[in-house]
Amino acid sequence: MESRAKLFGHALHQMLVVFPLGLLVMAFIFDGIALATRNGDWHQAAFWMIGAGLISGLLAAVPGIIDWVAIPIGTRAKSIGLFHGLGNIALIVLFTVAWLLRKSQLSPQEPGAMALAIEVVAVGLGVITAWLGGELVDRLGVGVDPGANLNAPNSLSGLTATETTESAAVTPSPSYPSRRS
Repeated sequence: MESRAKLFGHALHQMLVVFPLGLLVMAFIFDGIALATRNGDWHQAAFWMIGAGLISGLLAAVPGIIDWVAIPIGTRAKSIGLFHGLGNIALIVLFTVAWLLRKSQLSPQEPGAMALAIEVVAVGLGVITAWLGGELVDRLGVGVDPGANLNAPNSLSGLTATETTESAAVTPSPSYPSRRS
């Protein structure tokens, strides 16, 4: 199923989701470094990364919702997408609570045990929702161009995934099944 929210021929959700994933996971790692080194500067960096991760997560959700709405009802992809989306909403809520707990402290350099515990749960949930996202794209083909194949032309060429520059100029392109190993 081809993505409905694209930029230069590529699905926006898959492009944007790397930001919240990277920022929120790195915040978790930075908090771990802070605990190991007893250096609060790492906690402070994690605090700001969580804020950026929350903003980018909300931005990534918009094209994700657009694509989910386009998935046919009654399909496995629709239900997997629902769990993926709801899980990510829960993840954003958990990180928001952790961020607000940290903000209420006298200093973001001392987040408190509750905020850190919530982060652990949120990252665990993130592993599950990221796997579900991979299932949607890699196994169910959500956000993948019809006819995608290993020799498809560049998305900026204006050709479909099954066309070549020669076939587009001479004859209509045949429809080849994609090869997956």
